[in-house]
Amino acid sequence: MTEPTSDVSAAVGWRKSSYSGNEGGSCLEVLDGHPTAVPVRDSKVPSGPTLLVPAASWTSFVSALKADLLSP
Repeated sequence: MTEPTSDVSAAVGWRKSSYSGNEGGSCLEVLDGHPTAVPVRDSKVPSGPTLLVPAASWTSFVSALKADLLSP
């Protein structure tokens, strides 16, 4: 389950997804180093809400994406 929050929006260290281009389209940012979850936000609205995704769920999500990208 994800929880919307804005407590981490001002934190330093957000990074844009490696799949985001420089055209200004839809971009996702994540914040590394959070102890129990991965904060996720829209890079176009950095002061907006964030989602805290449990670390295990984020790992499963990223693994599924990588597997899908590598499949024929």
